[in-house]
Amino acid sequence: MDLTLFLVVILTAVFLVVAAWGLDYLLSPRSFNGQKGEAYECGIPTRGKSWMQFKVGYYLFAILFLIFDVEAMFMFPWAVIVREVGVAGLFNILFFMLILVLGLAYAWKKGALEWK
Repeated sequence: MDLTLFLVVILTAVFLVVAAWGLDYLLSPRSFNGQKGEAYECGIPTRGKSWMQFKVGYYLFAILFLIFDVEAMFMFPWAVIVREVGVAGLFNILFFMLILVLGLAYAWKKGALEWK
């Protein structure tokens, strides 16, 4: 019974994704012009080449922000049930925070948080 239910859920998910792609392909308007390939920001036309390389530090900084933001989000459910989890829950969140602080210290030591 469990395997059958699992297969039904998977097949339904695959069907819905394929159906959404098919509807998008059939119903979406299409126009091909040169402006679609241009970079656009704030209504100002670009000058020079639109494609330029950014320093890796910008990407690293953004990834670190996302990682710590998502990990901080995991603390909200814990905060809601903090009284029900007791001392074990406290030690679990302290361990989680220790891992976060160690990760932040490592990134700081490697210079990932500095704009060079």
